[in-house]
Amino acid sequence: MRLSVCLLMVSLALCSYQANALVCPALASEITAFFFLSDNVEKLIVAKFNPPPEALAAKLEVKHCLLVWWGKAAFSPEWVL
Repeated sequence: MRLSVCLLMVSLALCSYQANALVCPALASEITAFFFLSDNVEKLIVAKFNPPPEALAAKLEVKHCLLVWWGKAAFSPEWVL
């Protein structure tokens, strides 16, 4: 298993040497909404992708679990903009 991880890392380094550090704006807004915006605002942002309701519910559940794991309440005032 260790050999496969090493080969994966080497192949990624060789194949993606021309990659830059620019982040796609849609991905940046998605990550920001996931961590810093309320659920209602995030639902509006995610609506442009037209996800199934189950996927949206699962994403919000993961968000709440992460916020509790980090010690922040899901609707804490410092997290809601």
